[in-house]
Amino acid sequence: MEDRLQKLISAAGLMSRRAAEKAIEDGQVTVNGAVASLGDKADPVRDDIRVNGRRLPNDKEKVYLMLNKPRGYVCTLSDEKGRKTVTELVRDVGTRLYPVGRLDMDSEGLLVMTNDGDFANHLMHPSHQVEKCYRVTVSGDNLESVPERLSVPMVMDDRKLSAAGVRLLKCEEGRAVLDVTIHEGRNRQVRRMCESVGLQVHRLCRISEGPLTLGKLPSGQWRYLNRDELAAFERAMKA
Repeated sequence: MEDRLQKLISAAGLMSRRAAEKAIEDGQVTVNGAVASLGDKADPVRDDIRVNGRRLPNDKEKVYLMLNKPRGYVCTLSDEKGRKTVTELVRDVGTRLYPVGRLDMDSEGLLVMTNDGDFANHLMHPSHQVEKCYRVTVSGDNLESVPERLSVPMVMDDRKLSAAGVRLLKCEEGRAVLDVTIHEGRNRQVRRMCESVGLQVHRLCRISEGPLTLGKLPSGQWRYLNRDELAAFERAMKA
């Protein structure tokens, strides 16, 4: 269905409608290879719409990516308190994306984002118990015993959790670095687990989710998931 270009560009999340109008006036927008004019209409499904050479995705085109979420961002599309949102970090993708699951504002690391609602719901469904691993820096007493204390099955929100996998990576000067692997996704689960055994969390970073690993993706940056990663997700959710 055709609509005015500035409306399509704004709806895709690239920029405001006023900024889109200016981009059109400045000759930065093309439709099927021809420079567009203000007032032109196009069909985002049928036409090749580009802003500064970057193609505007249509609503039927599925996008899957991973973001290395920094601290200080919330996992919502908009925030009533005016806090920074993860959608700001993926604005240049050119379509509205939704975070799959959440990382709280003070946490960082791997966050899957997509416009495929079926994929997101399937991935988050508790029955699939997709493994998520977090690298956590904590302080407290008896740090050498932390793996045993954290790996005991706990009750949270009136539900018994699966036992976590806990590996002690480093312990020195009153601090420890752990890898904590969980299967559920209760609200602030890893932080609450640590607090329940008297640990203070100083840093929490998700380093893997299912078959995905964060690797060396810089903080605040994103990349598309490749076909092998998507196929591995499908296999994991069918297992």
